[in-house]
Amino acid sequence: MPLEFRQGKGEDGKGKKTRHGPGNQARTARIDQRQVARLHRSQARKQQKPYGRAFPLAQKAVTGGCPRIFDSAAQRRKAGKPPCAACAFQIAHKGDSLRIREAMMTTDFAATRAQFHLPDGIIYLDGNSLGPLPKAAAGRVARAVTEEWGNLLITGWNKAGWMDQPIRLGNRIARLIGAAPGTVVLGDTLSIKVYQALASALEMNPARRVILSDTGNFPSDLYMAQGLCRTLGNGYVLKTVAPEEVDHALDRTVAVTLLTEVDYRTGRRHDMAAITAKAHAAGALTVWDLAHSAGALPVDLAGTGADFAVGCTYKYLNSGPGGPAFIYVAPRHADAARPALSGWLGHEEPFAFDLTYRPGGGIERMRVGTPPVLQLAALEASLDIWDGVSMADVRARSIDLTEQFVRGVEAACPALVLASPRDPARRGSQISFRHPQGYAIMQALIARGVIGDFRAPDILRFGFTPLYTTHADVTGAVRVLAEVMAKALWDRPEYKMRARVT
Repeated sequence: MPLEFRQGKGEDGKGKKTRHGPGNQARTARIDQRQVARLHRSQARKQQKPYGRAFPLAQKAVTGGCPRIFDSAAQRRKAGKPPCAACAFQIAHKGDSLRIREAMMTTDFAATRAQFHLPDGIIYLDGNSLGPLPKAAAGRVARAVTEEWGNLLITGWNKAGWMDQPIRLGNRIARLIGAAPGTVVLGDTLSIKVYQALASALEMNPARRVILSDTGNFPSDLYMAQGLCRTLGNGYVLKTVAPEEVDHALDRTVAVTLLTEVDYRTGRRHDMAAITAKAHAAGALTVWDLAHSAGALPVDLAGTGADFAVGCTYKYLNSGPGGPAFIYVAPRHADAARPALSGWLGHEEPFAFDLTYRPGGGIERMRVGTPPVLQLAALEASLDIWDGVSMADVRARSIDLTEQFVRGVEAACPALVLASPRDPARRGSQISFRHPQGYAIMQALIARGVIGDFRAPDILRFGFTPLYTTHADVTGAVRVLAEVMAKALWDRPEYKMRARVT
């Protein structure tokens, strides 16, 4: 996104003079991030200084540093050198770190927001539970129904590429979770994919019997593990510990860890790299649930060495209610992991109709049943939006939004207790507060156009999804929440009646 900066006195990035003072208009330039980088390189060449490895431009801009040449703008002044263009922008807007960070972003979040259907009068802070409708999704699904299913009939499996959808779209999700092409496949539900990954991991570590998880994990993951242990018998057990105790519980009895990277209630975030490394050192495999990570923050499955990962697409990836799940298998395990749920589409030759199962090659073997073609069509429309998005920008905007919300709520609503980690590096893209009347408070908010959700026993949960959530949304949500709390607007019988879905 282009940025406008007011050049200070002295040389600009091209060696020209500008002056400030009565009657003199400061030179204004419009540059984008690539132009800033070119200005830095130009400065480095003129000073005959090596600029070496690039430092994060936005981070250095916030602290007043020149990322290419000197550690700080102060060092430039001491050396008798004027600030470079990017540093001049920072100096002109000292203290305005939000504007600086956003100026350095390459993702146009106004453009992404315009691609979602967001009802008028609604502030939607529940995309961590169900993403809103991409505007293109209805047309894409209608085309799959009328032009593909309607006109192609069964030939759509070949002519419309239905059979290839799970792998083709899996490759697009792979980019968002730090995975290589050909390592992610879509289909079935998240619970089924948890079962698949866990069963495969246990079979690959046959001398051990312990599945290690934590008490903050989503219950369905734990239920799948409990059911698998009952089916296997032979001493298999699920061991759960407090989230902060996982490191200490990783010993040589553990066969596999089953952890959700971001806690669904509080947003607490596990250190994937550290836990994976410790698990491997102890001889265990890892299964990571990315339900609240994929599309919410940068994930690096390949870089961290994760063995298996699973996730859903109806939250931050906006595939719609009941959207398909995905599974990742590290390339080193792709031809060794055997699926416990050995469906016909995971067969080496599905249309040979062999009576004996032979696993397909690589990630194909993790396919089970018929692809949900219409849901995948909706997901495809959403992924078209994601194709132009930087996950680093998503994370930076997410932190800005969540920090703004925490500051606002704590200042205006002292009765609410922060349940999420205060350090943004230790949480995902959601903020949770505790209150004994959390359910009623959330219903009062929803009635006034601010949609979040409630998690038992006392959690008010708010999701921040940068593709369509704005700072104005945050301001409005804080204002409404403050009014609900100050006037006890939640204290009505209708807000205390529990619905089936909370």
